[in-house]
Amino acid sequence: MSVLVTGGAGYIGSHMVLELLDAGEKVVVIDNLSTGFRWAVAPGAALVVADIADTDRVKETIRAHGVTAIIHFAGSIVVPDSVTDPLGYYLNNTVKSRGLIAAAVETGVKNFIFSSTAAVYGNPKENPVTETATLAPMSPYGSSKLMTEIMLGDTSKAHDFRFVALRYFNVAGADPKGRSGQSTPRATHLIKVACETASGKRNHMEVFGTDYPTPDGTCIRDYIQVSDLARAHSVALQYLRRGGASEIFNCGYSKGYSVHEVIAAVKRVSGVDFKVVLSPPRAGDPAAIVAASAKIRSELGWQPEHDDLDRIVAQALAWEQRVDQLKAEPATA
Repeated sequence: MSVLVTGGAGYIGSHMVLELLDAGEKVVVIDNLSTGFRWAVAPGAALVVADIADTDRVKETIRAHGVTAIIHFAGSIVVPDSVTDPLGYYLNNTVKSRGLIAAAVETGVKNFIFSSTAAVYGNPKENPVTETATLAPMSPYGSSKLMTEIMLGDTSKAHDFRFVALRYFNVAGADPKGRSGQSTPRATHLIKVACETASGKRNHMEVFGTDYPTPDGTCIRDYIQVSDLARAHSVALQYLRRGGASEIFNCGYSKGYSVHEVIAAVKRVSGVDFKVVLSPPRAGDPAAIVAASAKIRSELGWQPEHDDLDRIVAQALAWEQRVDQLKAEPATA
């Protein structure tokens, strides 16, 4: 019995692998390494280098490793890129997910956890936003994830198949033990970009939009630490294994920080006063979105352990000191 993690060589996926291995699970990863790294897959997990679009390889992997659950991270995640390349996002996030779901049904995998997004809400009328709020994505990225949620819901009604979709808010930070962190080239996540700038890897960073209807004019987001997010998947997996019904949960801390507040935190923790350039807003960015997280706390018993912005920033900064060395090491997988 093992768990298949798609995209397990990437940022969140690699932390999920660590979480599963720490819990004594057998893990197999499928990743095409387009944005992930061999070295990011922890020792003890099997790595299959393949695209999830290769359904024959996926089914072969499921059967060979006795997979009984799938945790699906593989996909494209940059909102502005989805606006300029919508068809690419519908291919990577929707079409390929459809193939993976079909492979799960065909091979008898009954438990499926999906990496969804708060982008399905668009620009919510009220914050914190609950799971029952109107779904109105503002970008192809959000729409592509919502389409997969719909496919999962329909599939669970037609087959012996149950799922949990976790709608992430803004993921940040790194493994507290320093084993993994965000390493994606040309990352667009705010804390990652700010930490790269503080570390001298960028000569400046941009703030996109300063006249939003928020207290300081910049976007407000709910930042969830990546290991807390991985833990949310673990409790979701146990829920499904106990026979829990298909469900959708928000993953966030129910508190928001503006872009200016996050940058101030990075400057404070790093001790570096780096250059910030004010730029026009990006397409697809809502003004503010904060998670209502009562449902996952009450129904799954999830409790965050790293809910502190300065600690999250400190983890991300520490990771910047390690990541170049890790990338330079010879591949062992």
